[in-house]
Formats: sequence, structure tokens, C-alpha cells
Amino acid sequence: MAARLNPAFQRPFEIVDLRRLAARDLHALLEEETAAWREELEWDFSGPADLVRRYVDLRALNGAALVENGEAAGYAYYMLEDDKGLIGDLYVRRSLRTVERENALLEWALEGISASPAIGRIEAQIMMLARDANRVLPAAGHASAFERNFMRVETRGANLEEGRVRRPCYIEKWSSLYQDAAAQLIAAAYAGHIDARINDQYRSAAGARRFLRNIMNYPGCGVFRPDASRAAFEAASGRLCGISLTSTVAPGCGHITQICTSPAARGMGIGRQLLRQSLMALRDMGCHATTLTVTAANEDAVRLYERVGFRTIKRFPAFVWEGFRGPS
Repeated sequence: MAARLNPAFQRPFEIVDLRRLAARDLHALLEEETAAWREELEWDFSGPADLVRRYVDLRALNGAALVENGEAAGYAYYMLEDDKGLIGDLYVRRSLRTVERENALLEWALEGISASPAIGRIEAQIMMLARDANRVLPAAGHASAFERNFMRVETRGANLEEGRVRRPCYIEKWSSLYQDAAAQLIAAAYAGHIDARINDQYRSAAGARRFLRNIMNYPGCGVFRPDASRAAFEAASGRLCGISLTSTVAPGCGHITQICTSPAARGMGIGRQLLRQSLMALRDMGCHATTLTVTAANEDAVRLYERVGFRTIKRFPAFVWEGFRGPS
């Protein structure tokens, strides 16, 4: 499927289905993207890039390349999950990166996803998208945009003071035995929360189970580290009341993939204690830096991370389209 051309002018590029290409056609593009993730985010993107190569050669990836002057200058791909579409990645070469080129890939993905009659929602979090306050999204009438912060701390320089916990609890190392309870906790913690508007997996225990499987088994969030992940339990009842899950995203760099507490435990210092213990464990594993992502509008969480020493080093968008059925 090619993106529709504006009849007012001829674009200097074309959108080509990835099934018409081979992994070697994307080699230079993926090498540049891998370098960008390493330089900007201290993130080893080689695993996701290798998955793209593998699926492109299998002709099994729903995606498109932006081809200009005979070379792949950008690409995007998407996945379908029940009644939702997910734009997995979108990247355009730095030298050619414009809103027009990025939007052409977005438009292609939106039309491809919306061709499935079961799809009612499309999500995207795109780390390397050009920041442009004047961007008009394709299908803008169906779109919502949310700013996300990518934050980083020098692990050895973090503020790891213990702080006061105002609700009796005990903290254990993560175990896979906690996974079902963690799914229930996530659904309760994000009820009515802005992050549940961005990621609908937070809206139910079933969705949260898929989220947990993804971060523990796939390379998108790095290599899951149960040894640095923590679970908090209420002292009286033994009920799970908080989790901090971690990964390593490159040699020497850790990442907080999820941290939340139950509504009853919120504001009690448990989240900070979980974060503290995960950071200490990552430090002891040799991680010189730790990163995380947070929605900018989640001001309480941003303030907590800043008190610990995290600083925002990049902002990126999260998009949601609802009720989009493609061109008539």
C-alpha cells in the first residue's frame, strides 16, 4: 500500500512495502538507527534491529520503507493485537528527517492497521520522531498526543537515602510467582491514570499480564533483570502493594521498566524505597547509569525521580488514534 500523494506536488520519495525489500536494503538505515539509540539514550538497539532484519527477510513484517534516490531513507512497521494496532517503530535518517516524511510513514501504517475491521485503537510511542510543535498528525481528528520524558541518572550519584516508609511493608526480590498478583496491581494502580490512556494494557489484569510477558521476554525494553527487581508486600496482610521491575539495555546501563504502588500505598514512601533498592542492585551489578520513561503530565512521579537524581535528557511523543477507519 502506498501513502496517498498530495496532488498539489510530487513527493521526492515513495513508500514501499517491506515485503518488496530484503534486510540488506535496510542495513545502512538500521545501522544509523542503532547508533542513534546508543548515542542519545545509551541503549543497545542491535537486538530489535536484528529482529527487523529477520522478519523482513521472512516477508513477515507489516511495514514500509521510505525510498528516496534509490535507497531506504526511513521505515516503519506495525503489529495487530486483538482489537488494537501498535506502531512498533518509525525512523527516518537524520539528514532527511522532516514531518512530511515521518507523516507519510505514519499515514501508511494507519491505513494498513485500519484495514482490519476489528481494530478500533492504534497506539504509538516513537523515540526518534522529530520534535515539532506544529506537527499535524494524519487522521488528526481521531488522535491524542502525550509528551513522554526519557530520564537518566548516574547510578552511583543517585540520592539513595532510605527515606521514611509510612505504611508497614516488607520488600522481596522479584519472583515469577508474583506475576499474577503484579498484573492485578498494575490494573488497580493505573485505574483512571493518564498512562492507561496511552497504553490500554494497563486497564485490565489480562492486559497487564501481556505487558509483563512483553517486558520479560522480548528485547524492546532490554534484558529483564529479576535480580534487581523488587516487590513490596503489606506487613499485615501479605498483599502485594508495589513493584519495581528492571532491565539492562546496554552494558553498564540499567532501565526501570515499571514501577507502581497500589492506591492504598500511594504517597507512603514505598515507591521511593522500591526505586532505591532497584537502583542499588543495578549499581552493584555494574550499571553506571539507569534510565526510565515517564509521562510528563505525571508530575508526582517526575518530582520523585528528580529528587532521586534523574534528569530528563529527551522528550518524545506517544500517540493514540481511536475510531479511525481509514480513507473512505
